[in-house]
Amino acid sequence: MNEHRPFAVVIGMPGAGKTRVGREAARMLGMGFADSDQRIERETGMPIPEYFERHGERAFRKVEADVIDHLLHSFDGLLALGGGAPMTPSTRRELEEYAEAGGRVVYLEADRREAMERASRSGGRPMLDGDAERRWMSLFEQRDPVFRAVANMHVHTHGSTPRNAARKLSNMIDERIIHITGSGIEPYDVCIGEGALNQLPDALGEGVLRVALIHTQPVQRHSDQARALLRQAGYDVYDMLISDAEQGKTIDVAKTIWKRLGEIGFTRSDAIVGLGGGAATDLAGFIAATWMRGIRYVNCPTSLLAMVDASTGGKTGINTDEGKNLVGSFYTPAAVLADLRTFNTLPRDIFIEGLGEVAKSGFIRDTTILDILQQHADELRHFDGDDFLGTPLEDVVAELIERTVRVKAYHVSQDLKEAGLREFLNYGHTLAHAIEKIERFRWRHGNAVAVGCVYAAELAEILGHIDRKTVELHRTVFSSLGLPISWSGGNWDDVLALMHKDKKARGNTLRFVILDALGHPAHLEDPPQDALVEAFRRIRG
Repeated sequence: MNEHRPFAVVIGMPGAGKTRVGREAARMLGMGFADSDQRIERETGMPIPEYFERHGERAFRKVEADVIDHLLHSFDGLLALGGGAPMTPSTRRELEEYAEAGGRVVYLEADRREAMERASRSGGRPMLDGDAERRWMSLFEQRDPVFRAVANMHVHTHGSTPRNAARKLSNMIDERIIHITGSGIEPYDVCIGEGALNQLPDALGEGVLRVALIHTQPVQRHSDQARALLRQAGYDVYDMLISDAEQGKTIDVAKTIWKRLGEIGFTRSDAIVGLGGGAATDLAGFIAATWMRGIRYVNCPTSLLAMVDASTGGKTGINTDEGKNLVGSFYTPAAVLADLRTFNTLPRDIFIEGLGEVAKSGFIRDTTILDILQQHADELRHFDGDDFLGTPLEDVVAELIERTVRVKAYHVSQDLKEAGLREFLNYGHTLAHAIEKIERFRWRHGNAVAVGCVYAAELAEILGHIDRKTVELHRTVFSSLGLPISWSGGNWDDVLALMHKDKKARGNTLRFVILDALGHPAHLEDPPQDALVEAFRRIRG
């Protein structure tokens, strides 16, 4: 018999609305709903208060743990647990294992006074016998730290009707969540899905007073929404509009924002939100990393490229006259919120350039990405933001984003500061950054990466690391998506000089990332000059 796992598990205090809100959210999502308390009553053949009276709490918790254990391995809908269930050590361990495996454990947080009053009115709660309000607060003080430790998602329902709370819950759990952790990393989540931006106040957390919203003009609609969400949550919001693309990622722009932060009086209790494409999130992270030696920040990427690359790995930086990303810092965000609704304003060419980074991740680790890209190449190449949400293509793109972010998370979690393994994420980038610099950033990053990957594949084939079939797969995948596979600009001497300034270079030694086989990257140090020149000749358009 195949094991099933819940789509999500809802926990919370008595009176939080887990059953009513959970049932309505499950209906909205078109899936089954189960309540562990109701299953226990069915199992024991009596109401829970009666079971408590006859057998005591210890016996009840044993039955509860057994019922939940069964549901966690057999039920594939939305599961709500009794208020005290996570306090049982065996249940808590199971929830932690479920969350670590990618499961959604949602802490439904109602206003304390509202939840307390509902729980008191409803009756039938043995743990609240006596002075119900005093007992509720005592239980809250015991349980809240445990709930926060177990949950990897939080839904605040303060002042919401049950239906609105259910919609908020359904929107949140319908997202894809990648938890990023590792040595030297403060754990954070990348949330992918429609409505992910709604989590912005929760991602910033308590204690933040002022928020600098760094964004670009083309994403005004989405920055308006972010600003409204932040102000509704009680934050003071300061708009920081920057130029689009690489023009917004310079020391002059950074200096302007530093000056404004100083004038406003930003302190370590304040935060940065970066909303836009990869350049905007790079700059926002750099500002957060450098202001007062580091303040909290959240990235809200609005392009495919930013979602799969710039916003998620904790690399922040700006460009200089000498090259791209030569000044920067490793500094991880508090969260990354990849809201697919931003795609309804995304131009097709910007979407397609993001596929360059997606395909790169397929070549270096998750080859299923390449299968998906080839299967849906025509639909992806004809992307239309006005006709995207709610279509089968949305699910395809969401899966591609999730898989690509997981590739990045694998490398980042083991090598945050690019000491070796993380360099594999730079497959194709040695030439790509040279192209971008020579073209004065008129070439978009994903397009340059596509050509850079073809160049790296040609170089690997010349030196006997891969066969011709693998090189042709590079050319087929990128060209089928509408990405370039050749470049006619610049000259070899200029390209070589810029490649020597690449971050992977060591002294006068050139270092490349190449493939030994599909999905297996390797380092290549100081390749022969004639091989470099021949590979360059092969990508000339």
